[in-house]
Amino acid sequence: MTPKSSTTEVSRHVQLGLSDEQAIDMYRMILMARKYDERAMLLQRSGKISFHVSGIGQETAQVAAAFALDRERDYYLPYYRDYGFVLSVGLTVKDLLLANFAKAEDVSSGGRQMPGHFGSKQHRIVTASSPVTTQVPHAVGIALAAKMRKQDNVSFVTFGEGSSNQGDFHEGCNFAGVHKLPVIIMCENNQYAISVPFAKQSAGRIADRALGYGFPGYRVDGTDPLEVYRVVKEARERAVAGEGPTLIEAMMYRLSPHSTSDNDMAYRTKEEVEEYRKQDGLPKFKQYLIDCGIWSEEQDEALIKELTAELNEATRYAEQAPYPHPSETYTHVYAKTEEGAF
Repeated sequence: MTPKSSTTEVSRHVQLGLSDEQAIDMYRMILMARKYDERAMLLQRSGKISFHVSGIGQETAQVAAAFALDRERDYYLPYYRDYGFVLSVGLTVKDLLLANFAKAEDVSSGGRQMPGHFGSKQHRIVTASSPVTTQVPHAVGIALAAKMRKQDNVSFVTFGEGSSNQGDFHEGCNFAGVHKLPVIIMCENNQYAISVPFAKQSAGRIADRALGYGFPGYRVDGTDPLEVYRVVKEARERAVAGEGPTLIEAMMYRLSPHSTSDNDMAYRTKEEVEEYRKQDGLPKFKQYLIDCGIWSEEQDEALIKELTAELNEATRYAEQAPYPHPSETYTHVYAKTEEGAF
């Protein structure tokens, strides 16, 4: 039986309204996202799949945000590194691997989209496109619809810090601020826009930009899932109360290359990466749970075995699943006439 957490200062999750079981579930999702990411990297390097965009180092903020939202009502517009987020709101590692292998059963696009371009009507994950930041005005439009219909759901959108310099970000923020829309805009600041470091992207904090659009902005430690959970939860409460949008800048570090096509050692050093690895949110949260008395190394080893078995089965299934039939090439691409021709 899992011991209950104490009432000491380490029990922050209890103070935030999370049960021990929920805190452990959060850790499980963070670990699953990490293990999936590592598996996808291995599959690409071995020639099994063609491409992967990694989110290693960003999982804690993604999972925490998902846990702070209403996973039965809210709408999500994640960006291409958000494996922890989409796994937390309903997708499975099998779903993600089917997309990686471009198989017909891929729930996001039937094998048509690049990996990481999520979409699921069932889980209210709005289909992404490759041009960065286009999801911000889409999220704002969904929030406008919620306000017009007097619904108490919010839209939640993420992107990298490089995207915050695109016009879509500013236009979306301006419209959301003017109309006080129920949207949460979260920047996952992982320090690099491909090869460009943050210091060469922006002269100030992204969170401070919210002031110019008339709503709050917060910079948080993205490697601390409980702090991210707190801020996103409060942002949602503001949104459904009619108080408008919130901009969140979650600070983190991309531990992996930008993608499997990237040589990150061309623009940063191994020493830099290893220094930031010491701040990785995954082992920090694991230690927090152990300090609370609700987790142990033995339980962790058992969980790793469980997740590895799940990943192995999902990998086998996805690799053996059929590809889309050539006759489906134009499905969902062109509309049919009454005669059935394109």
